[in-house]
Amino acid sequence: MKTRIVLLGPPGAGKGTQAKRIVGEIGVVHLSTGDILRDEVGRSTELGTTARGYMDRGELVPDQLIIDMIRGRIEAAADGFLLDGFPRTVEQAEALEAITPIDIAINISLPREEVVRRLTARRVCRDCGTIANLLFNPPDDPTVCPACGGELIQRDDDRREVIENRYDVYERSTAPLIGFYRERDLIRDFDGSRGSAAISSEILAILSE
Repeated sequence: MKTRIVLLGPPGAGKGTQAKRIVGEIGVVHLSTGDILRDEVGRSTELGTTARGYMDRGELVPDQLIIDMIRGRIEAAADGFLLDGFPRTVEQAEALEAITPIDIAINISLPREEVVRRLTARRVCRDCGTIANLLFNPPDDPTVCPACGGELIQRDDDRREVIENRYDVYERSTAPLIGFYRERDLIRDFDGSRGSAAISSEILAILSE
């Protein structure tokens, strides 16, 4: 069983959906840097205050901030982990290698225009944090949260110009990770435009080897 997992792919490729299914099936810890960073921002910690400007512009948070944040969480994950959103650069991957070995790197690919289409349709509840998508699970009223009746809003990092910048950053900085892990014979590729259930089945079969 492969239990130390890196999940790669552009924003909007369905990494969050696959991460939840993997974690639910094999019981590893889900370490999502996006969730961790938003938590830090929400609590106005020193890291969150520093990171907020980068996130709002769709830019990468500097390596050392991420590495210092993630190290303790990895060391505490005795039963394995799934890293979602880290590493994002080859330098981060090299730093990760110094902390722990990796069993597999799952790469979910998705074209630029499909990424933009998916993410500009995403909405979040201002009150309870429920996420809706106007394409895949549209609420009856696109401005009202189906869970609590609160206001559905578009996050700053889901605006088209920010998404396009995030994809450009991914292409420059994160896509080289595919080569990094391919050289180590750790990469496994999946087409993110396919149905999420089919992708999940294939991923879980490989993880069980």
